[in-house]
Amino acid sequence: MVEQRIESVVNIRLTMSTYKYTLIILLALGLVQAESPKPITETCLTCMCEALSGCNATAVCVNGACGIFRITWDQWVDAGRLTVPGDTAVTDSAFTNCANDPHCGADTLQNYMVKYGQDCNDDQREDCYDYGAIHYMGPFNCKADMPYNYENTFKRCLRRAQRDQQRQSSR
Repeated sequence: MVEQRIESVVNIRLTMSTYKYTLIILLALGLVQAESPKPITETCLTCMCEALSGCNATAVCVNGACGIFRITWDQWVDAGRLTVPGDTAVTDSAFTNCANDPHCGADTLQNYMVKYGQDCNDDQREDCYDYGAIHYMGPFNCKADMPYNYENTFKRCLRRAQRDQQRQSSR
């Protein structure tokens, strides 16, 4: 009886240990996707969408930038070639399918900012303003001035969201 309990405990420990090592190997091989950090808030994504496309999902691709977030091929590749369910990164339509899907597009931006996020306006923090600049102008040019219409729409959206949030919290 005691021997059976000891054997059961040893088997459970071996099973858990085996599970951990298997999971680590699968993660290392990229066969299981771990939840990645998401630096961009929902509000920030909304304002990026508003400033880039007016959140108009009917214009699929414009000058090589696709979806409501106007993602480029290079951004998609740098972000890890994410795909919509049922697709693979090697199909000819993988980029446009992902960029035109709001969830895949948003996840692409999240991965892109994990890779390239930085303080573009020298305010000692990495925030939505920086992500908007990185996405629109690229990670190596984000300290330059943003185009007026994009910046104006983007900042107006952020101010509106901040006011709405303050109203909600004061109720």
